[in-house]
Amino acid sequence: MDKPQEECGVLGLWSGEPLDAAGLLHLGLLALQHRGQEAAGIAVSDGREFAVEKDLGLVNQVFTEERLSRLRLPGARLGLAHARYSTTGSNLRFNAQPLTARTAHGVLAIAHNGNFVNAKPLRDRLLKEGATFQSTTDTEVMLLLLARMGHLPLPEAVAEAMRLLEGGYSILLMDRTTVVAFRDPHGVRPLSIGKAPWGYAFASEPPALALMGAEYVRDVRPGEVVWVEEGELKSLQALPPSPTPCAFEWIYFARPDSLLDGVEAYAARVRMGEELFLEAPAEADLVVPVPDSGIGAAVGYARASGLPLEFGLYKNPYAGRTFIQPTQELRDLKTRLKLSPTGAVRGKRVVLIDDSIVRGTTSKRIVRMLKEAGALEVHFRVSSPPIRFPCYYGIDTAARKELIAAEKSVEEIRAYIEADSLAFLSEEGVLRAIGRPVCLACFNGRYPAGVPLEGEKLALETL
Repeated sequence: MDKPQEECGVLGLWSGEPLDAAGLLHLGLLALQHRGQEAAGIAVSDGREFAVEKDLGLVNQVFTEERLSRLRLPGARLGLAHARYSTTGSNLRFNAQPLTARTAHGVLAIAHNGNFVNAKPLRDRLLKEGATFQSTTDTEVMLLLLARMGHLPLPEAVAEAMRLLEGGYSILLMDRTTVVAFRDPHGVRPLSIGKAPWGYAFASEPPALALMGAEYVRDVRPGEVVWVEEGELKSLQALPPSPTPCAFEWIYFARPDSLLDGVEAYAARVRMGEELFLEAPAEADLVVPVPDSGIGAAVGYARASGLPLEFGLYKNPYAGRTFIQPTQELRDLKTRLKLSPTGAVRGKRVVLIDDSIVRGTTSKRIVRMLKEAGALEVHFRVSSPPIRFPCYYGIDTAARKELIAAEKSVEEIRAYIEADSLAFLSEEGVLRAIGRPVCLACFNGRYPAGVPLEGEKLALETL
């Protein structure tokens, strides 16, 4: 579908006693599958041995029973897991995470969500100093910086590396005895902490904690380093906090049952729909969400407008992932494989609700489908502002030249997608709905955590 592409999901645990770390991480990773669908990996340790399994594919494709059995170290007490969507570096097996390295700290494993905007100059410097890289991801830059700080305790080495790196990120790191969690000073990417009877867990989103039997405690604070030492949670404020978490976590990415930085994702989406009605009401008969991304905002729009909410589009749960097809006809069929109109729209004026428009191609096909199914009018309402700028902090929003709002006015977009009217939620509406400062860079081009000199996804593959 024509959406900003997934980020990554990270997961970790530390236990005071041996347990099935691989099994718990596998369960938690399933709750984060929506965040990355290109590769998956798990690393575990029993304090002496390290076991790592990773590959391209979905979580259950990678982790067969045979692979999980190789991760079941009898005395395993800690581990990391990762679900990847490639935002820096190609979708190749050697870029799958967790990445590992042998360093003065011992073996380190790292799982990363986000992007470092200054990875290229740091990588070039490390190469000139004799470092060797095994991948083309910016994650390995962090790993090799840590390898050069073996004189410092691991949490202090992390803090020192954070002072060199810029961007939006949430990272989990482990050696043979502890797990370290840290987040950029703007808190762009999410990371939560959970407490379980056996120890601590860390995850991109709280639902993964629940699947692992851990109770959500709090979020890692922006600029904070958190680690487990002798069974106690320790904290170091590495950088001054300046919180601007990514607005798209609440608009689209996070699971609706997630709580991020104290704000419930589903409730925020409902409020976005309410704000959208106040800003852009429409004369219509019913409200129809684009499933699943538009459901929360559609509930809010229907509630505020008094119009009935109808599921005028059916989403095929068995369609799976489909890839861009080479002809227009096959692209249209791909959309119909995933979505098809129901009889609810026949003879009705429809308010169609979605969370975003990126290229506009899928929106156009959906409007056409509804009109072919008998909808008299389709009034398109979007619960975010127009996306005019690329994201450099871990969301693959497409190049600016591919963003329809970067090239066209709202009226030109309306004409392109063939809707009877079109309106986007304002930045102020997003802020009111979320109720806290957030990063709006993909809407207004103001990047709180810096901009790369080379913003291309494959910039680290030139050497």
